This record gives sequence, C-alpha cells and structure tokens, in this order.
Amino acid sequence: MKVIDHLNNASGKTLFSIEILPPLKGENIRTLFDNLDPLMEFKPPFVDVTYHREEYVYKKKENGLLEKRSTRKRPGTVGICAAIQNHYKVDTVPHIICGGFTREETENALIDLHFLGIDNVLALQGDAIKSEARFVAEHDGNKFASDLLEQIVGMNHGKFLDEDLENASPTNFCVGVAGYPEKHFAAPNLSVDLKYLKQKVDKGAEYIVTQMFFDNRKYFQFVEKCRAMGIGVPIIPGIKPITTKSQTSILPTVFHIDLPEELSNAVDACKDNVAVRQVGIEWAVSQSKELIKFGVPTLHFYSMGKSDPIYKIAKQLF
Repeated sequence: MKVIDHLNNASGKTLFSIEILPPLKGENIRTLFDNLDPLMEFKPPFVDVTYHREEYVYKKKENGLLEKRSTRKRPGTVGICAAIQNHYKVDTVPHIICGGFTREETENALIDLHFLGIDNVLALQGDAIKSEARFVAEHDGNKFASDLLEQIVGMNHGKFLDEDLENASPTNFCVGVAGYPEKHFAAPNLSVDLKYLKQKVDKGAEYIVTQMFFDNRKYFQFVEKCRAMGIGVPIIPGIKPITTKSQTSILPTVFHIDLPEELSNAVDACKDNVAVRQVGIEWAVSQSKELIKFGVPTLHFYSMGKSDPIYKIAKQLF
C-alpha cells in the first residue's frame, strides 16, 4: 500500500513510523530484525530504509602505486526492503538517491522495486562523498532530487529512457521528498528552499518528510509557510532522540540544525550517556505529544540502528 493511502486511511489519527539503516556489510539481517521486532508492537504502516552510496578508498599495491577501489559500507537497501515486507508484512520506503547512479541505473533499480511489489520511494539528492567538497552527479545521472522525482513520475506514466519501447507498463510509485524546517544547508535562505520544495510537489511529490528538528516551533513555522505557498501535501515530522553527549556537536554539524539551549544544557549536565539517553527520551516524548496535539499525520523516528530509545518513547505515546 502507498504511504499516502496509509495517511489518508488513518482519518486524522497520528501514526508511528521509523527510518532504519541497512546493516553494515558482513552483518546478518537477524541483527536488523532483532531491532525491529520490539517496534512492531506499535504497528508502523511503513518503514523507511536509507541508501548509502559507494565511497572510494586507495589501497597501496606491492609496487608502491595506489589503487582506487569503490566500497559500500551498508549495501542492500532493495533486498532489505523486500525482506522486511516479506517478514513483517509491512510496507517499506527505500531511499533513492541521485549520487552514484546514472539515469539508466536508476531506472533499472526502480524496475526491480516495482517487480518486488514495493510501492513507495523517497527521492533524495544524497550526500557528496568524502573526497568531494560538494555533490557531483554521475555522467548522465540526475543532478537534483527534482530531476530524480521527474524520472520516477515519468515512469509512473509509462515513460522510459528507451523511447522505442511499445506498450510499456507504467510503474505506480508513491514518491516522497525531504523538507528542511531549518532550510537545506545549500539554500541561501528558507524562502528559496521552499520555492524548490514547491516545485517538487508540483512535479508529483505526494508527501514530505522533514529533517530532524528539536524545536517544534521550527516545524510549526515550516508547515505554516508551506501552506501559505500552496503546498498542501502531508508534512511528516522527523524525530531523533539524543542518546550520547557527542551528538550535541555531531548532529548540528552533520545535519545543519540547531539544538534548543534548554536541551543542550540538560545534556551537558548529565554525568554519563545513560543519563543523556533519559534526557533524550523525555525531550522526544514532550515533542511528540505536542506534535500529536497539532495533528501530524505520523511521527517518523530516525532510529540510527538503535530501537531501544524509540521503543521507550513509543510506549508512552501509542
């Protein structure tokens, strides 16, 4: 079932959903299932699975020269989505990114997903690899998430790269996109960022999932600005509980977000990460209760591979 159908069928009730990381290469999928098993108690209608593009490493050869090799630390997004749907009978949302794919490779991946009965995708530009100062698209790849969205929507209308195909069967994906309550780091300001978001909705995005935020006012203001611009699709808030002291510096740096002073002070006062985890859970519960009162379609939790804090939060909410 499509994400948008799950949201519409909820009749105003706030749902519970999660985003997970694929296991590291070499790990067993049982590790993933062990983390997901407790969360199935809260009946998530869908589970997002992130995609991690290839990176490049240089290995020194016997002759002293360096050999460039590609590597992916977390492969298997498509297979994991299929495994989760088969194991739990829960819909999955694979993240599809621009980086590392040509348009033909993207088309082939989407065809595989369509054959597997996966009805949803989240269209993202993706991050630059560590060796690049900024994002660089593949030759004949999609440069922006809006380009990727356009390709997916085109396939939904039976438009494939091979224009000579006759009677091509269209795909039927529900496509989500990302939104940034504190603006995308590459945008000069929030107004410009929202202009591009509006373009993606106009091109066929059916819902928006936000970057994590820790101040609900940022989300409320974001929704208000979206609605004022004519963006009418559901806007799903992304929630991430703080679990370690180091995250107060890592998360703002990596995700270009602010932490409320009250939260950062509470974390700083903790003696250890056990205490930090409790602060993070309490903050996320408070956030979530206010968001439910606001009427959000679903609370979407970024698990980062750890289910225990999410379970403790959900237990107080659902």
